[in-house]
Amino acid sequence: MSLFQVASDPPTKLGIYRVLSSRAGVRVSPLVLSAMSVGDKWEAHGLGSMNKESSFKLLDAEARNMRSAGHCDEGTEAIPSQYTTNFKRGNDAIVQKVNYIGNNTKSMHVSMEASLKKLRTSYIDILYVNWWDYEMSIPEIMDSLHNLVVAQKVLYLGVSDTPAWVVSQANQYAVDHGKTPFVVYQGKWSILERSFEHEIIPMARSLGMALSPWSVLGQGKLRTDEEEEHRKEMGEKGCLVWGPSWERTEVEVKVCRALEKVVAEVGVGSNITAVAIAYVMHKTPYVFPIIGGRKVEHLEVNLKALDISLSKEQIEYLESTILFDPGFPTTMIGDGSSYRILLASAAKMAKQPGLQPITP
Repeated sequence: MSLFQVASDPPTKLGIYRVLSSRAGVRVSPLVLSAMSVGDKWEAHGLGSMNKESSFKLLDAEARNMRSAGHCDEGTEAIPSQYTTNFKRGNDAIVQKVNYIGNNTKSMHVSMEASLKKLRTSYIDILYVNWWDYEMSIPEIMDSLHNLVVAQKVLYLGVSDTPAWVVSQANQYAVDHGKTPFVVYQGKWSILERSFEHEIIPMARSLGMALSPWSVLGQGKLRTDEEEEHRKEMGEKGCLVWGPSWERTEVEVKVCRALEKVVAEVGVGSNITAVAIAYVMHKTPYVFPIIGGRKVEHLEVNLKALDISLSKEQIEYLESTILFDPGFPTTMIGDGSSYRILLASAAKMAKQPGLQPITP
């Protein structure tokens, strides 16, 4: 391609890259493919299985940005890797396993070396602390992570499933001591589960971090009545990782029917998952949803989220279907998007709008 020629359009919008966050200039695809669907390790928990042929078909279908962890099947690990999980637990040759789990430096070292070996690479783009164990000190973990960056084994740092106060303290320690901060956060967030919005989103905005939510599709609970009946008839059922029942509750059914109404309005077919993905991408900047699925057609349907532009009224309608309490102090002082009465009573003021997400 000529240096003076604009690049041609990619086959799908996965090929239209975005800067990860204001703290990380690496360009990535707008959606992240979860590698938990690849292989057969999670089949017993309702996630199905994939052989080599079906896995390659999915990867060939523009799977450019993947999320995996140290406990995933051999061969399924992708460039964004995670540590903290006890991936050595199943190895009976190792008698003493206590230090192969958690946030300690040894766990980090062992997980890192194993990931590089599986990936057959010399570095990892993003290394995530997979969850906070409440045992390690912030200096230990941030110093050890920074050493991996200095050694050029890791380029960027991310953190998953960790309290906002821990991430805030960790990044402040990094800034104060010349260490590498976290630039992306992973956590559970969807139209069904919005507690992520209490502290995590405000923290990310303040610290310039990207957000990569998992469970955007409600662990497979976001489906139409017709799809649920089809599963019953075929005996396909659904995900059992997070509970004993794969069927939807009354509240989940209500939300799904609201998604059906909106998907009919935006004109991208009849699959409600695309609207659910678009919803989180419209809420705040630098959102890169993690999506699962074992079939190319799943990916193709989810890609339609990148063509959806939701109005303020449609977002408010979706949110009205399920009770959400923003919690204190937001209920008292607001979320900063507008002036509350204590300021508004002083004078007429124009509020500077915040950074907006990328929309079609």
